[in-house]
Amino acid sequence: MRSTRTRLVLAAGLVATTALALTACSSSGGTDTSTSSADTAIGATDLSGVCPANVVLQTDWNPEAEHGHLYELLGPNPTIDAANKKVSGPLYSNGEYTGVNVEIRSGGPAIGFQNVTSTMYQDPDILLGYVSTDEQIQNSADFPTTAVFAPLEKSPLMIMWDPATYPDAKTIKDVTSQGAVVRYFANSAYMEYLTSAGIVPAAQADGSYDGTPANFVADQGKAAQQGFATAEPYIYENEVADWMKPVNFQLINDTGYDYYQSVMAIRTGDLEKNSDCLKALVPVLQQAEVDYFADPTAVNSLILDLVSQFDTGWVYSQGVADYSFKTMTDLGIVSNGDNDTIGDFDDARLSDFFDQTLPIFQNLGTPPADGLKATDLYTNDYIDTSIGLK
Repeated sequence: MRSTRTRLVLAAGLVATTALALTACSSSGGTDTSTSSADTAIGATDLSGVCPANVVLQTDWNPEAEHGHLYELLGPNPTIDAANKKVSGPLYSNGEYTGVNVEIRSGGPAIGFQNVTSTMYQDPDILLGYVSTDEQIQNSADFPTTAVFAPLEKSPLMIMWDPATYPDAKTIKDVTSQGAVVRYFANSAYMEYLTSAGIVPAAQADGSYDGTPANFVADQGKAAQQGFATAEPYIYENEVADWMKPVNFQLINDTGYDYYQSVMAIRTGDLEKNSDCLKALVPVLQQAEVDYFADPTAVNSLILDLVSQFDTGWVYSQGVADYSFKTMTDLGIVSNGDNDTIGDFDDARLSDFFDQTLPIFQNLGTPPADGLKATDLYTNDYIDTSIGLK
């Protein structure tokens, strides 16, 4: 499960060890320079009348390349609200105005490190927010959500290790079989799976990870550590002054904990009344992801500008953005899966994951809602099967 604390604390640790320059590339904070919707003709996709006039989307962290598909929705000169860590403007698809505005809100420090699910239930203006399959199950009793679009085929969450210390290791189990401790954020559901599957012996699971590189560097890579494949491998090799060498890793998805991370989900009770909107909007989200991966240049420049203006302590360089973009496709973190469609859900995969994780959440004291089924967590009804990465 994504831990937003990982990203912030890591950034704070890196501030002391790196010197990064972020370049402002878009509109200045606090100035409304967005294109006036009244002066913009609606193109082939018209969301007005079926969607809210302001489509609010809640992310789970500061702006980053993994969110590029959302920022692709913005037209020229969006309005950056640095104080409230959000950006807004007319919502575009295929270069044309859709008749509504979009507001993209940051998560993590911007929402007091609450998870997105609870934030969505506190603010009914949020139409869709990023959640993960395990979070959906864990919160289903109190905060049920239904996923409608999966921008990531795999989670970038991983366990990394020093290849010089473990030169023959290809997997997490290879490393732990040589006695390595694995540092992670406590109470993470995926670690319950790794220990129950015998991949990480319970005695070698260390829940003391604080998000900084300090301990990894101090013990010279003897321990393995959680991170994100789209960030830490580049950061440790290029931006952590006391390390500056490669790390190896294995994705958590590839261990058998095959969940979807950062799916776009709606409050389950609001699904039916927003069905007409979702039928029109979800294909727009799919196309935005295709467009971002065709050319990320403008969006990544906006992301760097947002990070700079939001100024939360989160450090994000052009190098990380470029690495993240490439890694997402190289590792299949973003892909069409086993068909030609971007963003749809695999029924068998979710059914297996649901059955696999029920005992985990029972053990954690967060059992799912009574009678919950895997099919309650998602729907492919709004997916346009003709839209996919080429």
